Amino acid sequence: MTKTLIAAATLAMAATALNPVNAAPAGAKNIVLVHGGFVDGSGWQGVYDILKKDGYNVSIVQNPTTSLADDVAITKRTIAQQDGPVVLVGHSYGGVVVSEAGTDEKVKAVVYIAAFAPDKGESVSSLIANPPAGAPVPPILPPVDGSLFLDKAKFADAFAADVDAETASFMADSQVPWGVEALTGAVTDPAWKNKPSYYLVAADDRMIPPPAQRMMAERAGSTVVETAGSHAVYVSKPQAVADIIERAANAK
Repeated sequence: MTKTLIAAATLAMAATALNPVNAAPAGAKNIVLVHGGFVDGSGWQGVYDILKKDGYNVSIVQNPTTSLADDVAITKRTIAQQDGPVVLVGHSYGGVVVSEAGTDEKVKAVVYIAAFAPDKGESVSSLIANPPAGAPVPPILPPVDGSLFLDKAKFADAFAADVDAETASFMADSQVPWGVEALTGAVTDPAWKNKPSYYLVAADDRMIPPPAQRMMAERAGSTVVETAGSHAVYVSKPQAVADIIERAANAK
């Protein structure tokens, strides 16, 4: 009986080695995903599923997007819960949050997904203050009670042009109010100045113009990958997003 159990255990170990499904990654195993404005963390599900399948521990921050200070505090709370090095990922306004929160000693690298990557003293408001001629203008409605929304009728075209119509409609109807105070929150010490950074440029983005994305990525010295995709590239192209995150996680 004992020999039989030993043999079975040996075979099981060999099978795991040959087929390491859900095996712990060699590099940083903790991924923290931070959503942007107008949306919540549920849009990360496709990316989450891929990363979990590949053996990562994935946490999704649900920021209220009321102020940069509040969002950074909540993100840092999630980072503190991790048991080792973290790859911190931000989409859109989430890039501002990870730039500020990414100085945490647990953060190994920051990843920007079609995101703002501000320098010291910059905010979303300052970065969008002088758009280049011909750049698409996001259909942001006038603020109500200090919060912003996108025009639902124009949401799909501006934010999620390559997302299926049903999902884009749901995203438009489930918008999270984005606080004006969050837009004006300025970064004090951008993480990309001291941590390795990676940037996925969405080449068809109509919210943050691709040239602006490339400029911020170059300024940050980021490792850059570019893919066709809308601002909602994290929804429409989850594999491309997961690939750059895993690249950051496995970098030495």
